[in-house]
Amino acid sequence: MQRIAVVGTTGSGKTTLAERLARTLPCPFVELDALFWGPGWTRTPTEIFRERVAAALAGERWTVGGNYGMARDLIWARAETLVWLDYPLPFVLGRLLRRTLRRIITQEELWAGNRETWRAQFLSRDSLFLWALQTHARYRREFLADLGRPAYAHLQWVRLRSARAAEQWLDAAR
Repeated sequence: MQRIAVVGTTGSGKTTLAERLARTLPCPFVELDALFWGPGWTRTPTEIFRERVAAALAGERWTVGGNYGMARDLIWARAETLVWLDYPLPFVLGRLLRRTLRRIITQEELWAGNRETWRAQFLSRDSLFLWALQTHARYRREFLADLGRPAYAHLQWVRLRSARAAEQWLDAAR
């Protein structure tokens, strides 16, 4: 494996698995959120984001974590392996809750100095919990449709349906 993309619903563990995989192989890790989010949770314009993604993936070896439909064609066209964390929604929501509470309590700095807040995550239309609810089934449909496209026939597709399966797969990748 030289170029791996890790995808899944918000909170499924994409970044964590992609980082661990990058350390295991070893290869550069690319976090799409870090390329997308600016200070104050500002969104990077699509053209600039795509340029950043293309530059980050110019090398021969990398592991990328994240879902951004606006750059999926760039990432999947170059990737050799696609790891899909296709976990049940209740499991994802539980993971997302633990991660969000940890980040709020510790005031963990994310990308470009951003931090999660109670208000944004639990009292806002921009809540990641709402996003997970809105996108879980949609991602399933999109990923299955996209993986059937001739442009992505080259991808080795790994669909992991539990955290245990992900751990076993990661152990086997060592």
